[in-house]
Amino acid sequence: MESKNPVFSRTRRQAGAWSGPAPSPDVLQNMYDSPSYAPPSRPAFRTMTLDDVVVRGFLTLGTLVLAAAAAWVLNVPPMFAIVGAVVALVLGLIASFTQSTNPALILGYAFFEGIFLGKISQLFEGAISGIVLQAVLGTAFAFGAVLTVHALRIVRVTPKLVKFVVAAAIAALGLVLVNLLVGIFNGVGLGLRTDSPIGWVFSIVMILLGCFFLLLDFDSIEQGVRQGAPEKFAWQCAFGLTLSLVWIYLEVLRFISYFSDGD
Repeated sequence: MESKNPVFSRTRRQAGAWSGPAPSPDVLQNMYDSPSYAPPSRPAFRTMTLDDVVVRGFLTLGTLVLAAAAAWVLNVPPMFAIVGAVVALVLGLIASFTQSTNPALILGYAFFEGIFLGKISQLFEGAISGIVLQAVLGTAFAFGAVLTVHALRIVRVTPKLVKFVVAAAIAALGLVLVNLLVGIFNGVGLGLRTDSPIGWVFSIVMILLGCFFLLLDFDSIEQGVRQGAPEKFAWQCAFGLTLSLVWIYLEVLRFISYFSDGD
C-alpha cells in the first residue's frame, strides 16, 4: 500500500527520477575494491630533526678535538700542521661550494683542521700560559650568546642580513690576502695582524663576523627542520657550525694574545 506521508512520497519520486540502469555485478565489485580515499603522500626520505644535527655536530667537533689533542700530545712537526691546514682548506671549500652532505668529506675536514688547531694551540700555549683555555671559554661564551640572541629573536635573519654578512666576509678575506701580500715586502703588511689599534679593531670585527655566521647557521638549522629537509642535510649543518666555531676560536686566540704577557 502506498504511504500517504508526503516526505516518503517525495523521496520516492526523487529516487525514481534519479534512478538509472542497475549496475552489473562487475561494476559493483570494482566500486567495492576501489579505495574510498587517496592515502596522503609521504616523503621518500626521513626528514631532519634537531637531534640529527646535535649528534652529527658532536661527531664532527669530537673528531676535530681528538685530532687536535693528538697533534698536541704527539708534538707533530710544524710542516704537518701546514699540510693539515692546506688539506682542511681544500676539503672545506669543496664542502662549502658543493653543499656536500658526505660524512667522509666533512669528518676529513674536521680531522685535518684539528691537526692544524692542535699545533697552533700548542705554540700559543707555549708562549702564553693559559691562553688556550681562555680562548676555549671565549668561544663557548660566543656560542651561548649567539644562541640566546637567536632564540629570543633579538636579531632576525633576513635575506638582506645574509647578503651583508657574505659581502663582509668576502671583504675581510680580501683584506687578509692583501695584508699577506704586502707583508711579503714590508714585513708587517697593512697592520691588520699586529699588536696595534688597527689590529685590535680588525680582530674584533673578525670575531663579530664569525658570530654572525654562527647566527646564520642556527637559522639554517631551524629552517631545515621546519621545512622537512632530508636527514643527510644535518651533516652540512654540523659542518657549518664547526667552521664558524673554528673561525671564532682562532680570532679569540689571536685577540687575547695581544693583551697577554708571555712567560
